[in-house]
Amino acid sequence: MIVFMGTPEFAVPILEMLIKEKYQIGLVVTQPDKRIGRKKTLEEPPVKVVAKKYNLEVFQPFNIKDDYQKILDLKPKLIITAAYGQIIPKVIFDNIKSINIHGSLLPKYRGGAPIQYALFNGDLKTGITIMEMIYKMDAGNIIYQEEISIDKDDDYLSLSNKLSLLGKKMLKEKLPTILNNHHPSIIQKEDLVTYSPTLKYEDEALDFKKEASYNHNRIRGLSPNVGAHFKINGTIVKVFKSKINDIIKLSPNEIKIIDKKLLIGCKDYALEILLIQQQSKRLMSIKDYLNGQTLFKDGGFINE
Repeated sequence: MIVFMGTPEFAVPILEMLIKEKYQIGLVVTQPDKRIGRKKTLEEPPVKVVAKKYNLEVFQPFNIKDDYQKILDLKPKLIITAAYGQIIPKVIFDNIKSINIHGSLLPKYRGGAPIQYALFNGDLKTGITIMEMIYKMDAGNIIYQEEISIDKDDDYLSLSNKLSLLGKKMLKEKLPTILNNHHPSIIQKEDLVTYSPTLKYEDEALDFKKEASYNHNRIRGLSPNVGAHFKINGTIVKVFKSKINDIIKLSPNEIKIIDKKLLIGCKDYALEILLIQQQSKRLMSIKDYLNGQTLFKDGGFINE
């Protein structure tokens, strides 16, 4: 019997593969339902939606560090985690063989935001690591790894989808050997460790005193669900798509509207905004936004 632990869309293809391959899934553990948006609508995690579709039992502890006995009592042969989102207590790893499907080439980007950081840093490749789980964040031995290229047009959604499908493929191929304990177990090189901590609101801010590539990559890493943000005249503006304009030269924080284009100066080049959402307004293409906006009409400089 397998216990599956995961929460977002990233984990869905992996769970669906296990179901279609007819593995016995005794329990699906996922995060509690959350209230989403301005209307605070209660929304189920994507993994829960799939589990209910196939009549699998769902367990949603608010804090698994205090509420884990249900998992121990099942005595599963294996726990598979994929972007679960909580720190799992040591007692589980001490009693049950556990593996994780992690969205980076460990030991690079241990932590909760490996896909975002690969994009933030302009990496050209990333991948999936299937690893043994221990009570130290993403530090267990590597079982299997496979890399993929990051395209210049990838954002968080597209790259997450690619990695999810790669993780599904790898697990489908390798799970029999994992269940039979015939798999590799490679110690991570600690001198190569880097981290990708879970993002805070301030990590989502743009900084036009830095290079245009820094801001463009931050937008890629936060699109399309979150968006990168900045503030002008007390108004928060989110950006979901951009490109670097290396022809028009502006000073850092300088704003220009030229030929229906919104440009903001950075340390080296200008950032051209393509998809924008002003606070309390809907998401819009820059062409539609500029038709009726007043926030940037006089150009000038961002001073906040």
